Amino acid sequence: MSLTAHIRSHRKPRRSASTIAMRAGVASGVLGTLAVATAAGSANAAEPVTQTLELPVLTGDLAAQVAQSAQATQQAAANYQLQAERDAAATAAAKEAKKDLAEAKAEATKKAEAARKAAAERATRAAERTTLTSTSGSSSSDSTSSSTATGSAAAVIAFVKAQIGDAYVSGGTGPNSWDCSGLMQTAFKQVGVDLPRVSQDQSTFGTQVSLDNLLPGDILYWGSAGSAYHVAVYVGDGMFVGAQNPSTGVAEKPMSYDPPTGAVRVL
Repeated sequence: MSLTAHIRSHRKPRRSASTIAMRAGVASGVLGTLAVATAAGSANAAEPVTQTLELPVLTGDLAAQVAQSAQATQQAAANYQLQAERDAAATAAAKEAKKDLAEAKAEATKKAEAARKAAAERATRAAERTTLTSTSGSSSSDSTSSSTATGSAAAVIAFVKAQIGDAYVSGGTGPNSWDCSGLMQTAFKQVGVDLPRVSQDQSTFGTQVSLDNLLPGDILYWGSAGSAYHVAVYVGDGMFVGAQNPSTGVAEKPMSYDPPTGAVRVL
């Protein structure tokens, strides 16, 4: 027997061809998988990761609340503006009322002063009228006229002299402004004589008298009888009183100041 017959050989047994082929296929598949994974990893590494965030959507209740809040804000602003306008109007009205009150007080003071002066003037005129009437009455005994005519003439003269200083106003019939015929009509009305209103008619009322035979109380006229443009009353001593013009007002003047055309006697 050989000495090596019972010693196992150290040579690895040969593998079959099919086993080798199967192992080669497995290795190839593993390598392919690794390659695909590596490529995918590289691609993912190259592209940045993005994430889409969606804004919250307002619900119907929340939108209504926002609209109500905006409306309330607008209303508050409108109310504030309206109040500001009202305050400004109230302030302006208060200033205007204060101004009107001051003007009213000033006007009242002015009217009161004018009334006081008018009262004083009337008192003075009344005193002058009383004095003139007394003087005329005491001298009436020397007159050729009746005592009634003299008294009436004195009353007329007293009235016109009491108006001296009043204003001349066309169409004026008193008590503080006159035109010539208005003064004559009112003066003679004091003794019950109703003269016509205008100077043309007054120049033919009564009896025509000569300027050389005048008596106190006679009516003087300027212009032709029936078309006279001015009248006055003769007060004696070569003087007359009449509402002359806007410059002089009611004044007493001498006959030479403006010689009349004629005269009529109504007393």
